[in-house]
Amino acid sequence: MTGLGRFLGSTIGKKIVMAVSGLVWIGYIVVHMSGNLLAYAGPSAINDWAAFLKSTIPLLWGTRILLVVALVVHIQAAYSLKRLNRLSRPVGYTRVQHPASTLASRTMGWGGVLLLVFLVYHILELTLGVVHPVFSHTNVYGNLVSYLGIWWIGLFYLVAMVALAAHLYHGVWSMFQTVGAVHPRYDRLRRTVATLVAIVVPVGFASIPLAILFGLLR
Repeated sequence: MTGLGRFLGSTIGKKIVMAVSGLVWIGYIVVHMSGNLLAYAGPSAINDWAAFLKSTIPLLWGTRILLVVALVVHIQAAYSLKRLNRLSRPVGYTRVQHPASTLASRTMGWGGVLLLVFLVYHILELTLGVVHPVFSHTNVYGNLVSYLGIWWIGLFYLVAMVALAAHLYHGVWSMFQTVGAVHPRYDRLRRTVATLVAIVVPVGFASIPLAILFGLLR
């Protein structure tokens, strides 16, 4: 095994893989959220944005491939770390966690599974259009309204955003820990950045189905 292979197989290596792959997805969802918010500017704004993205085929598919790779290595690293922690934990061992990250960290497992299910359904629904009977490849605004206007889908979307908030908070918090920023003097910065990301991004996404359900977008 090469030095790189040994490093990536180590605990710190896996944590770095999780941090980098997580950062890739954070960057994507921020851009995706920004695009979704164009719905407030009217159908033309978000439809034109979607048309532009589809016209940049190398960028579009390059991004998709990067996201798939990042997702796979993120899940693999998370599973490996969880397994290593269980194997190395003696009987009666009590894990000590920072109070600010305890709740978020406890939800990472089921929250990650929920987000994965949501992601698959979301792609089938709004990218491939194989679930909802009313779908147009050119009318993204119409797809959003017809899709998220169904109450149970809108509710599922909102629940997924709660899981995303917890995932983002713990993920951003852990990124600081991975790079060694664990001194008490950095805790306020860690908490502030993690909280901002965990609030702004999910709220931005959640505002769309809420606006549709309350008739602000139609």
